[in-house]
Order: sequence, then structure tokens, then C-alpha cells
Amino acid sequence: MKICDLTQFYSPVSGGVKRYITEKRRYIESCTEDEHYLIIPGETTRHEAHGRLHTLTIQSPRLDRTSRYRLLLNTMLVRDFLDDVRPDVIESGDPYHVAWSALRAGRELHIPVFGFYHSHFPEAYLRTVLKYGGSWLRDAVMAYAQDYIVRLYRQFHHTLVPSDHLRDLLINWGVGNAVTLKLGVDLESFRPGPADTELRRELGISPDAFVLLYVGRLSGEKNIATLLDAFRLLKRRKSNPFHLVIIGDGPLRRLLPDVRHETNALTWRHYLNDNSLLSRYYRMANLFVHPGVCETFGLVVLEAQACGCPAAGIRGSYMDANVMAGLDLWAEKNTPRALAEAILRLSNQDLVALGKQASDAVHSRFGWNRVFNELWKYYSEAHQDVLNPAYYGKPSMRGN
Repeated sequence: MKICDLTQFYSPVSGGVKRYITEKRRYIESCTEDEHYLIIPGETTRHEAHGRLHTLTIQSPRLDRTSRYRLLLNTMLVRDFLDDVRPDVIESGDPYHVAWSALRAGRELHIPVFGFYHSHFPEAYLRTVLKYGGSWLRDAVMAYAQDYIVRLYRQFHHTLVPSDHLRDLLINWGVGNAVTLKLGVDLESFRPGPADTELRRELGISPDAFVLLYVGRLSGEKNIATLLDAFRLLKRRKSNPFHLVIIGDGPLRRLLPDVRHETNALTWRHYLNDNSLLSRYYRMANLFVHPGVCETFGLVVLEAQACGCPAAGIRGSYMDANVMAGLDLWAEKNTPRALAEAILRLSNQDLVALGKQASDAVHSRFGWNRVFNELWKYYSEAHQDVLNPAYYGKPSMRGN
């Protein structure tokens, strides 16, 4: 098969979507004889091929300076490329205009198009709407977002969703084609091992420090301000062995210098694209902290646990299902104080035992090969479906 992934959520320093596609390409090379085509925005327009892996970057303007995300506007070039390649399956990884282009191309080429609902974006934006506009505006925005999501995602052959609860929500809304495809972990790279004391020395962190680690984008939807304020509260205690290590970038990077100056216990690294090096950070830390409340999966939380590093966070997101140990100790409220108290509770536990429990569970359930074996079954079934002329009478293939 020829499989094409199409997304705007991809940059040299992006996160979960890029990780998913990278692992998919590894699977294609090692476990299949298929070809993969990736269409993403970039600084210039070019087509690169490495064996059975092809990448088309389309010149696109930047959205911001930190994440290096770009806005893919040249959808005509996207459709021309799809017409030339004629893939057997298209998968769209974002919910905006590129997704509509993928659907149009699928109808024209008579091929199935999948949508991956990576992020439940209404939740990420509603917090701001509620803060400034009140509940009436929140309800209006949610109603509009729900209508948009249903109109778009009901047209895909399948809508892939990373959690059962989010799948059920979309089905209740009217996206009847939603199916769960939980993500995975690179189990070869992310595995337990001895605490990485050498990395502590390289970073200049005291051997006696209790290291908290965050990995991810530094942005409002990731609740970074709450993490930083919780860390400030921890450092104001008389006994304050805590040291925070942050790996990632984004618009809220501007908040870090003040926290570093105030606490003298914050280490920042821009980005890591090497799983083996990232695993060293997980094994170096005492506790992984993820303050997000809008997560649909929480891939980095699984990676940390796979390395034997327990996690702390705020309960109530779809990420809860992927916390293998210690969830009962997480914060119940989305406040800095509640998060700080959760970190303190966990810091007093047997973290080695919790880490082993979490690692064993992740390694038994979350390998990437399992994920893609399941996905390829969906692809194969869809490829057979389109050979049936009745398929093109389905409402989902006729558009709005």
C-alpha cells in the first residue's frame, strides 16, 4: 500500500504528532513493504525520498518563533501531489482546512481518508473563553465547536481517537465512525535502569536534590503557569530540596527566567529529538510532573513511567487512563497549591516501587507494534471497502 500522512502539526521541535508519525515510519520500514508519503509545512518546498519513505515539505509561513509551527496555505499543491502519488490511504492529522483538502482529494481519487483526532481542541480554548466571557460565551463556543467537529469528522472513513472516553464523547456528539487507537511507547529506548547520576553532574544538579521533570510544549494549553507557580510554592518551604528540569519550548518560555532567578533551582533544555538521551532524563528524575488538564493521551507520561519514573499531575483529563500508579495521589483541583501538595504527597511515597509498578504496566500494554498492527487492519479493511461501488453512496463520502 501507499499511505499518506498529512498534517500541519509537525515541526523540527514539535511533540506528540511528530512522535506518532516517526514511529509509524519506523514500523513501515521494519514490518511492512509499504510506501509512506508525508506532507507537512516547511521553510521551502521540496520532495525528499529515503527508500520507501517520502517527505514533501510545502513552503509555509511561521506561526510563532518558538515552536516553529507553520501554516500550510498552499492546499492546491497538496492536492496536486496527492493526484500524482495516488495513495491507497490518506490520514489527516489536524482539524482545520488541510483536513477538508484531504477529504476532497479522497473523493476525487476514490480512496479512504482517515482523521486522527489528536487533540480535543475545544477544551483547550474554552478555559480562556470562560475566563473572559462567562458561561454563556463558553456554551456558544462549545456549540459551534461541536457542530464543526461533527461536520468534519463524520466524513472520514474512521476517526481515530487516542482514548476510549474521548471516543465515547465524539460518538455521543454524532461522530459515529470514531474508533480508539491508543498510542504507544518506544519500549527499546524507554526502559527502567539505574538513576542517571552522571547526567545530574553534567547539569550541575546536587546529588541530594529531588528532581522534578517536565517534557513538552511551553504554552497555555499545557498549563505551564500552574506548574511554575506550584514550583515556587514548593521552594518557599523551609525544607526545599526540589529542582525543576524543563525540556521543551513555546511562547511561555518567557516565564522561565524569573522562576530561575527566584528559585535558583530550574534547568531548561530547548528540545531533545533523541529517545535514548531523553530516557536518561526520565531515569535521572525522581518525579515526572505533567500539569496539563486538556490532554487526550499524555504520551510523555507513558514514556516517563516506562523508564520507572512515577508521574504527578492534575486529575480529570483523558490522560488519567494512562497513569499506571499513584493516580489517587494526584491533585483534585487545577490550582498551583493543589499541584504542589500532590507533588509533596508523592515525594513521600516509595517511588522506586511505584516506578516499577508503572513501568511493568506500560511495557506489557503500550508497544508501538501493537498500535500499528491494529491500524493496518483498519487500513486494509478500508482499502477493501472502496472496491465496493456501494461505498460511494455513503453520506460520509458525499460531503456536506
